[in-house]
Amino acid sequence: MDRRNFTKFALSGLAFSLLTDSMGRAALPVVQAPAAPLPRAVQPLPAKPYAALLERAKAALDHHADAFTLRDRVGIVDFNAPSKDLRMHVVDLIGGQASSYLVAHGRGSDPAHSGWLQSFSNEPNSLASSSGAFRTGEQYLGQHGRAMRLIGLDPQNNNAEPRAIVVHGADYVGEDHIATWGKCGRSEGCFAVAPHMLPQLLGLLGSGRMLFADKIGMA
Repeated sequence: MDRRNFTKFALSGLAFSLLTDSMGRAALPVVQAPAAPLPRAVQPLPAKPYAALLERAKAALDHHADAFTLRDRVGIVDFNAPSKDLRMHVVDLIGGQASSYLVAHGRGSDPAHSGWLQSFSNEPNSLASSSGAFRTGEQYLGQHGRAMRLIGLDPQNNNAEPRAIVVHGADYVGEDHIATWGKCGRSEGCFAVAPHMLPQLLGLLGSGRMLFADKIGMA
């Protein structure tokens, strides 16, 4: 084969090789880059059921600022909730955490024993719960065992000391009582809690902090 024909055939082979290579590449499947995931909507954290009461308690803490040596935690009692619910909360005002407890209301506040607080009273012998801001006082041993005194700071609860309104433990407050009766028993106006939870509660509250009780919406 002469040089001219050799060159011709060589160029034809090269062209065929290039054509075959380009066709092979064209036949390869096109891989799509994965689509970026759509951003998820940020769901707001559910509001605490006692959020409005906590704001009222903070306002009371400022109003009675001179009465409190400790402002890191507050106790709040949400009497909008029934006695079968955890409606007493000790809230850490710095970190936002809360510990919750069962608590009874006074029999004078719920004469029909419905499990719901119906009214407040500050009157002696009313056997009713009082609303407002209390300062936690000293701990002592009394007829209910270990207990904590409370000093009422508002006109609607300033008889707390002569009425002996305190925080104490009671057997009629607890999961077993609720399982049987569907509600806690009633106190004589004291903030009665489950006996096994009393040490923890008193440890968190201590002396010199605020306990605030109310039922929002009550006239």
